[in-house]
Amino acid sequence: MTRPDAAVIACGALAAEIHAISTRRGWELDIHPIDALLHNRPERIAPAIEQLLGELRGRYDTVAVAYGDCGSYGAIDEALDRAGVQRLEGEHCYDVFAGEEVREALAEQPGTYFLTDFLARTFEHTVVRQLGLDRYPHLRDEYFRHYTRVVWLAQRPTGATHAAAERAAARIGLPLEVRAVGSSGLERQLEGLAGEHARARRDAQTRPPSVSDER
Repeated sequence: MTRPDAAVIACGALAAEIHAISTRRGWELDIHPIDALLHNRPERIAPAIEQLLGELRGRYDTVAVAYGDCGSYGAIDEALDRAGVQRLEGEHCYDVFAGEEVREALAEQPGTYFLTDFLARTFEHTVVRQLGLDRYPHLRDEYFRHYTRVVWLAQRPTGATHAAAERAAARIGLPLEVRAVGSSGLERQLEGLAGEHARARRDAQTRPPSVSDER
Protein backbone atom coordinates (compact mmCIF):
# COMPACT_ATOMS: atom_id res chain seq x y z
CA MET A 1 0.00 0.00 0.00
CA THR A 2 1.37 3.40 -0.95
CA ARG A 3 1.93 6.00 1.74
CA PRO A 4 -0.23 9.17 1.62
CA ASP A 5 1.76 12.18 0.47
CA ALA A 6 0.23 14.53 3.06
CA ALA A 7 0.61 14.44 6.84
CA VAL A 8 -0.72 16.26 9.87
CA ILE A 9 1.28 16.65 13.07
CA ALA A 10 -1.50 16.74 15.62
CA CYS A 11 -1.88 17.46 19.29
CA GLY A 12 -2.92 14.20 20.91
CA ALA A 13 -6.08 15.95 22.11
CA LEU A 14 -7.16 16.48 18.48
CA ALA A 15 -5.81 13.36 16.76
CA ALA A 16 -8.96 11.21 17.11
CA GLU A 17 -11.22 13.97 15.77
CA ILE A 18 -8.84 14.61 12.87
CA HIS A 19 -8.81 10.91 12.03
CA ALA A 20 -12.62 10.77 12.07
CA ILE A 21 -12.95 13.85 9.87
CA SER A 22 -10.29 12.78 7.36
CA THR A 23 -11.83 9.31 7.08
CA ARG A 24 -15.31 10.70 6.50
CA ARG A 25 -14.03 13.23 3.95
CA GLY A 26 -11.83 10.72 2.14
CA TRP A 27 -8.63 12.66 2.74
CA GLU A 28 -5.53 10.50 2.47
CA LEU A 29 -3.53 11.72 5.44
CA ASP A 30 -1.02 10.28 7.83
CA ILE A 31 -1.60 11.62 11.35
CA HIS A 32 1.38 11.93 13.68
CA PRO A 33 0.18 12.73 17.23
CA ILE A 34 2.25 14.40 19.93
CA ASP A 35 1.48 13.58 23.57
CA ALA A 36 -1.29 15.88 24.83
CA LEU A 37 0.36 15.94 28.26
CA LEU A 38 2.87 18.42 26.87
CA HIS A 39 0.20 21.05 27.48
CA ASN A 40 1.32 20.85 31.09
CA ARG A 41 4.81 21.85 29.89
CA PRO A 42 4.03 24.13 26.94
CA GLU A 43 7.67 25.17 26.53
CA ARG A 44 8.30 21.65 25.25
CA ILE A 45 5.66 21.68 22.50
CA ALA A 46 7.54 23.72 19.89
CA PRO A 47 10.74 21.63 20.18
CA ALA A 48 8.69 18.43 19.87
CA ILE A 49 6.95 19.74 16.75
CA GLU A 50 10.24 20.90 15.26
CA GLN A 51 11.85 17.54 15.88
CA LEU A 52 8.98 15.69 14.23
CA LEU A 53 8.99 18.08 11.28
CA GLY A 54 12.66 17.20 10.78
CA GLU A 55 11.87 13.49 10.87
CA LEU A 56 9.06 13.86 8.32
CA ARG A 57 10.90 16.19 5.95
CA GLY A 58 11.17 14.59 2.54
CA ARG A 59 8.61 11.88 3.31
CA TYR A 60 5.55 13.97 2.38
CA ASP A 61 4.66 16.61 -0.18
CA THR A 62 2.64 18.50 2.43
CA VAL A 63 2.84 18.64 6.22
CA ALA A 64 0.41 20.67 8.34
CA VAL A 65 0.34 21.18 12.10
CA ALA A 66 -2.87 20.81 14.12
CA TYR A 67 -2.05 22.97 17.13
CA GLY A 68 -3.09 26.36 18.39
CA ASP A 69 -0.54 28.51 20.18
CA CYS A 70 -1.21 26.36 23.27
CA GLY A 71 0.54 28.59 25.77
CA SER A 72 3.83 28.59 23.86
CA TYR A 73 3.82 32.41 23.58
CA GLY A 74 4.67 32.33 19.89
CA ALA A 75 7.32 29.59 20.05
CA ILE A 76 5.23 27.24 17.89
CA ASP A 77 4.77 29.96 15.27
CA GLU A 78 8.50 30.68 15.24
CA ALA A 79 9.27 27.00 14.65
CA LEU A 80 6.68 26.74 11.89
CA ASP A 81 7.87 29.94 10.20
CA ARG A 82 11.34 28.43 9.96
CA ALA A 83 9.90 25.31 8.38
CA GLY A 84 7.38 27.08 6.13
CA VAL A 85 4.49 25.12 7.65
CA GLN A 86 1.02 26.30 8.70
CA ARG A 87 -0.94 25.56 11.86
CA LEU A 88 -4.55 25.87 12.94
CA GLU A 89 -5.81 29.33 13.85
CA GLY A 90 -6.49 30.13 17.48
CA GLU A 91 -4.87 30.22 20.87
CA HIS A 92 -5.85 26.70 21.87
CA CYS A 93 -8.06 23.77 20.88
CA TYR A 94 -11.10 25.46 22.46
CA ASP A 95 -10.79 28.20 19.83
CA VAL A 96 -10.43 25.57 17.10
CA PHE A 97 -13.69 23.88 18.04
CA ALA A 98 -15.74 26.90 19.07
CA GLY A 99 -14.02 30.27 18.85
CA GLU A 100 -17.17 32.38 19.10
CA GLU A 101 -18.68 30.19 21.86
CA VAL A 102 -15.46 30.53 23.86
CA ARG A 103 -15.40 34.30 23.56
CA GLU A 104 -19.05 34.57 24.54
CA ALA A 105 -18.59 32.27 27.54
CA LEU A 106 -15.60 34.26 28.79
CA ALA A 107 -17.47 37.54 28.32
CA GLU A 108 -20.31 36.13 30.45
CA GLN A 109 -18.03 34.66 33.11
CA PRO A 110 -14.28 35.21 32.89
CA GLY A 111 -13.81 32.37 35.38
CA THR A 112 -14.90 29.68 32.91
CA TYR A 113 -12.98 26.41 32.79
CA PHE A 114 -13.41 24.60 29.47
CA LEU A 115 -13.58 20.92 28.70
CA THR A 116 -13.44 19.23 25.30
CA ASP A 117 -14.50 15.62 24.78
CA PHE A 118 -10.89 14.52 25.10
CA LEU A 119 -10.29 16.47 28.28
CA ALA A 120 -13.54 15.25 29.85
CA ARG A 121 -12.70 11.62 29.13
CA THR A 122 -9.10 11.89 30.33
CA PHE A 123 -9.57 14.40 33.15
CA GLU A 124 -8.42 12.10 35.95
CA HIS A 125 -5.14 11.45 34.17
CA THR A 126 -4.45 14.69 32.31
CA VAL A 127 -5.52 17.09 35.07
CA VAL A 128 -6.02 15.46 38.46
CA ARG A 129 -2.90 13.29 38.49
CA GLN A 130 -0.75 15.70 36.53
CA LEU A 131 -1.54 18.52 38.96
CA GLY A 132 -1.13 16.23 41.96
CA LEU A 133 -4.73 16.65 43.13
CA ASP A 134 -5.01 12.92 43.79
CA ARG A 135 -2.18 13.21 46.33
CA TYR A 136 -2.75 16.75 47.57
CA PRO A 137 -6.49 17.52 47.24
CA HIS A 138 -6.08 20.81 49.09
CA LEU A 139 -4.34 22.16 45.97
CA ARG A 140 -7.74 22.29 44.32
CA ASP A 141 -8.36 25.67 45.96
CA GLU A 142 -5.02 26.96 44.73
CA TYR A 143 -5.51 25.89 41.12
CA PHE A 144 -9.22 26.61 40.71
CA ARG A 145 -10.03 29.36 43.18
CA HIS A 146 -10.79 31.88 40.44
CA TYR A 147 -13.01 29.59 38.36
CA THR A 148 -16.78 29.78 38.68
CA ARG A 149 -18.05 27.11 36.28
CA VAL A 150 -17.09 24.37 33.84
CA VAL A 151 -18.28 24.57 30.24
CA TRP A 152 -18.08 21.39 28.23
CA LEU A 153 -17.63 22.19 24.54
CA ALA A 154 -19.12 18.95 23.31
CA GLN A 155 -18.03 17.59 19.95
CA ARG A 156 -20.01 14.35 20.24
CA PRO A 157 -22.23 14.55 23.35
CA THR A 158 -22.62 10.86 24.16
CA GLY A 159 -23.95 9.68 27.50
CA ALA A 160 -20.55 8.31 28.51
CA THR A 161 -18.71 11.56 27.75
CA HIS A 162 -21.46 13.58 29.45
CA ALA A 163 -20.99 11.47 32.58
CA ALA A 164 -17.23 12.02 32.35
CA ALA A 165 -17.73 15.79 32.09
CA GLU A 166 -19.99 15.70 35.16
CA ARG A 167 -17.34 13.78 37.11
CA ALA A 168 -14.67 16.27 36.04
CA ALA A 169 -16.74 19.26 37.17
CA ALA A 170 -17.57 17.56 40.46
CA ARG A 171 -13.91 16.73 41.00
CA ILE A 172 -13.07 20.43 41.15
CA GLY A 173 -16.33 21.47 42.78
CA LEU A 174 -17.83 23.56 39.98
CA PRO A 175 -21.19 23.51 38.18
CA LEU A 176 -21.25 22.09 34.65
CA GLU A 177 -22.79 23.66 31.57
CA VAL A 178 -22.95 21.87 28.21
CA ARG A 179 -22.62 23.55 24.85
CA ALA A 180 -22.82 21.25 21.85
CA VAL A 181 -20.39 22.75 19.34
CA GLY A 182 -19.55 19.76 17.13
CA SER A 183 -16.31 19.60 15.18
CA SER A 184 -17.20 21.75 12.16
CA GLY A 185 -14.75 24.45 13.24
CA LEU A 186 -11.90 21.95 13.23
CA GLU A 187 -13.11 20.51 9.92
CA ARG A 188 -13.13 23.92 8.24
CA GLN A 189 -9.59 24.58 9.34
CA LEU A 190 -8.40 21.14 8.29
CA GLU A 191 -9.93 21.71 4.90
CA GLY A 192 -7.76 24.78 4.57
CA LEU A 193 -4.62 22.96 5.70
CA ALA A 194 -5.07 19.53 4.19
CA GLY A 195 -8.08 19.70 1.91
CA GLU A 196 -6.33 21.99 -0.55
CA HIS A 197 -3.63 19.37 -0.99
CA ALA A 198 -6.22 16.65 -1.57
CA ARG A 199 -7.97 18.75 -4.22
CA ALA A 200 -4.69 19.56 -5.95
CA ARG A 201 -3.82 15.88 -6.00
CA ARG A 202 -7.16 14.95 -7.55
CA ASP A 203 -6.79 17.71 -10.14
CA ALA A 204 -3.34 16.43 -11.06
CA GLN A 205 -4.68 12.92 -11.47
CA THR A 206 -7.51 14.01 -13.76
CA ARG A 207 -5.56 16.64 -15.76
CA PRO A 208 -5.03 15.64 -19.42
CA PRO A 209 -1.36 15.03 -20.19
CA SER A 210 0.47 17.95 -21.77
CA VAL A 211 2.97 17.69 -24.59
CA SER A 212 5.83 17.90 -22.08
CA ASP A 213 4.25 15.10 -20.00
CA GLU A 214 4.20 12.81 -23.03
CA ARG A 215 7.87 13.28 -23.85
